[in-house]
Amino acid sequence: MQAIAHIDLGALRHNLNRIQKLSPNTRVLAVIKAGGYGHGISRVASALSRADGFAVTNLEEAFILRDAGFEKRIVALEGFFSPAELDVFRERGIDTVVHRESQVDILERAGPGPMVSTWLKVDTGMHRLGVAPARLGDIQRRLRNCPNVASPILLMSHLANADDWRNIGAQVQIRYFLSIASDFGERISIANSAAILAWPEARRGWVRPGILLYGISPFPMGKTGMELGFLPAMTLSSNLIAVNQIPKGQTVGYGGSWTCPEDMRVGVAAIGYGDGYPRHALSGCPVLVNGKRVPLIGRVSMDMITLDLRTQPEARIGDPVVAWGKGLPVEEIARMSETIAYELICGVTRRVKFMTEDS
Repeated sequence: MQAIAHIDLGALRHNLNRIQKLSPNTRVLAVIKAGGYGHGISRVASALSRADGFAVTNLEEAFILRDAGFEKRIVALEGFFSPAELDVFRERGIDTVVHRESQVDILERAGPGPMVSTWLKVDTGMHRLGVAPARLGDIQRRLRNCPNVASPILLMSHLANADDWRNIGAQVQIRYFLSIASDFGERISIANSAAILAWPEARRGWVRPGILLYGISPFPMGKTGMELGFLPAMTLSSNLIAVNQIPKGQTVGYGGSWTCPEDMRVGVAAIGYGDGYPRHALSGCPVLVNGKRVPLIGRVSMDMITLDLRTQPEARIGDPVVAWGKGLPVEEIARMSETIAYELICGVTRRVKFMTEDS
């Protein structure tokens, strides 16, 4: 028995459409890095054909899209690191992010050839990638005077605290960014999924939704994506492969960490951390059996999980099991596993079978 990740293209389109309605008069740069957040980069790009462009991490991901025939604007968020890489950006028509001055040096020394479209990244508080605000004016001038840089240049930044709508840091960061971006007009980008939902003033220029495209809320402690009107694009499922009658007092799983409080039926589902199910999921974490919730019991194994079937007396071998997705938000599983939904969807392993559907 094999775990299956069902990818719903209709859900992806629905989520993009909802984002576009929330952010009128903007362009959408759909973030499909990390293999489309674990959903498959090419299938996600096909479903999101109405986006204005795609953001990926690096050239390798950009190549997948270009080689598959995608002609839309593609932005590689890490940018280039050498003259040879810059040449590839120019040849393949891939936008680069400039986030340090050494990249400007490479651009100025480059020989004649196709111009490269550039997104200048300024550090407004994340302190990861981005030029210092004090250097913004000089770097902007150098890029505008560089014959290898296409016009117009766009300005972008990245929010550090957007996943907590109660934290005023994101709002402060947005306002600071807008205050230093006046020279760029609407050629700016700071709104990620959280800002699209929570901070209207950030919805300008290009918005950059990521997790929200996949139907998942960017707020770990808030409402789920489904509660916000989005649809889960991934449903991870399997089947029961055993139903056992276990006596009261017997323990279940590695380490005997869970003890049966009474004579009871215990189900075994063919999915485990070898498939990407979180090993640290706590007993009580919900799983769907025949569309109804039952609790996980005992430790997660590499290939299997064990389930309390006391509320499912009719459950049988072969019955469907849903680990997360339709009817069971991945955000809830993440909370019960002391992790984030991003990690779960990006962590589905290669042995899981991917199937595409269109709702």
